[in-house]
Amino acid sequence: MTPKEKANELANKFISKSVFDMTFDELKTERKLAKKYAIICTDECIKEHSHESEHKDPNAQDRWIQFWQDVKKEIKSL
Repeated sequence: MTPKEKANELANKFISKSVFDMTFDELKTERKLAKKYAIICTDECIKEHSHESEHKDPNAQDRWIQFWQDVKKEIKSL
């Protein structure tokens, strides 16, 4: 899964109802909150893996953190 795909998947999890049931203003508010919550999730993933020292492959941790940083960047651009 690409960072962009993950960003969309994660942000969509925080939309509380169908976009067809919302006014334009409600949709704007819902999208803003979804992005905020998705960024909190990515920050938690980054924080947890930054403290993890049990990786057998030291580059794996760097790649994992970079992936979530890229996801966070994609969420901000939604």
